[in-house]
Amino acid sequence: MQASTHLIKGNLEVKISKRRDLPCFREFKERKSTLTRNLCIRRGSICSGLSSGAVSMGAELARARDNVETVARSLIKFRSVKGQASGGDVEDLAPINPHETSTGTVLPFVGVACLGAILFGYHLGVVNGALDYLSKDLGIAQNAVMQGITLLAAAAVGSFTGGALADKFGRTRTFQLDAIPLIIGAVLTAIAQNVQTMIIGRLLAGIGIGITSAIVPLYISEISPTDIRGALGSVNQLFICIGILAALVAGLPLSRSPVWWRGMFGLAVIPSILLALGMTYSPESPRWLFQQGKISEAEKSIGTLYGKERVPEVMYELRTAGQGSTEPEAGWIDLFSKRYWKVVSVGAALFFFQQFAGINAVVYYSTAVFRSAGIASDVAASALVGASNVFGTVIASSLMDRQGRKSLLITSFSGMGASMLLLSLSFTWKVLAPYSGILAVVGTVLYVLSFSLGAGPVPALLLPEIFASRIRAKAVALSLCMHWISNFVIGLYFLSVVDKFGISVVYLVFTAVCLLAVLFMAGNVVETKGRSLEEIELALNPTT
Repeated sequence: MQASTHLIKGNLEVKISKRRDLPCFREFKERKSTLTRNLCIRRGSICSGLSSGAVSMGAELARARDNVETVARSLIKFRSVKGQASGGDVEDLAPINPHETSTGTVLPFVGVACLGAILFGYHLGVVNGALDYLSKDLGIAQNAVMQGITLLAAAAVGSFTGGALADKFGRTRTFQLDAIPLIIGAVLTAIAQNVQTMIIGRLLAGIGIGITSAIVPLYISEISPTDIRGALGSVNQLFICIGILAALVAGLPLSRSPVWWRGMFGLAVIPSILLALGMTYSPESPRWLFQQGKISEAEKSIGTLYGKERVPEVMYELRTAGQGSTEPEAGWIDLFSKRYWKVVSVGAALFFFQQFAGINAVVYYSTAVFRSAGIASDVAASALVGASNVFGTVIASSLMDRQGRKSLLITSFSGMGASMLLLSLSFTWKVLAPYSGILAVVGTVLYVLSFSLGAGPVPALLLPEIFASRIRAKAVALSLCMHWISNFVIGLYFLSVVDKFGISVVYLVFTAVCLLAVLFMAGNVVETKGRSLEEIELALNPTT
């Protein structure tokens, strides 16, 4: 009977060991250990069977084995990937990876990547405070529109280029290459003696931040653990806000030293150099390495990011979604194929709605709005708008992995639409005339807060999540190109449209865009919280 007992134990262990390499069966290790302990009564180093209870114990073990296998089959069925390439949702998809304690660390490398986000915000904001002074020094007409359009046009080119570079050279090497135009652009604008040099410098800086805008969210998304990917991804938007505020603070000495505008532009060299140096010591994206067939390097990168104990688990996920790795490198034309077009169009639409919902118009008019409420200081107005943006982004970071991306987008655009309506009414309703100033300020602050809760941070986070690995870099770049083109168009035509129709009518149009965005998000955006990139890819792009 003792031999029979050991035979039953051996059969049970063999059946479980065949499945132990699958992540979903790791959950049964403890159950297996419990069964073994019930079977074995330790006496020193031997396992003694009790003949009087062997028959009943064998029956119990057989039933337990059947229970384990039944639960396992149910779990596999529950974890089966749902979704169709034609537009399946992944909201019912359960994560397959248990979140074990990790000995790796991701935060320092996310911090290095966010230097790119700081540069993004800094280059966007630096010209606002310096424009009056550089115009006098260089003897050029004060033309903020020209400065802005130069940067935005170059950024569109840079974002489009960034995807191809990231696919060819990898994420970390692309960061290092990106530092070249960022450094040269900062130096040229700082030493410019004429408008031509200034424009060349801004063009190079624009190309640099365009590339940055594409690869920062891409890299963060690909190295972040599933359970905190939302929070870490939204940090990108937070550091863009910090960069804008840094440009505002950098302009404070201008009132005492008018030539300080050169120092403001030159300061951008420091984070650019730190970005290049930091990426020398940062691990490459394991997903890009796996896609390139560099398996050993991918395992090393995973060990650095998550700990060596997570290497088998993450490699299993990569192989599970690895049907794309056997396909040739995706080209730009593949983005418009039937297989990928729907998800790519969703990515482009996110940035279209983000820009045409009126964020730049609100920021542009914020100074005039605050003056109407008795706040004469432009710096104070800009600081209040910036602080609202930072505060909302911090809240979004804490909610991203709990509430989900889709719900935050819908809430955000709903709040933006309501705020836009309030702004429009404050300018037109005579009954509100006595309170128009304070209502406009409230509407502006609420709009910026609503934007920072979802419309600001979510698109850049969501895009790397919903795009398949073989098109991810190029698809993110294409979507970011839509961002910069939309920004360019608004910057080019906004003032003329306001002059023709009035700001109140323009705000009503933005309100309608926000409503359309809510309807679009509800019907087309999938929820990705708690899902690994591989699970999402399998759901949206199943093997055909």
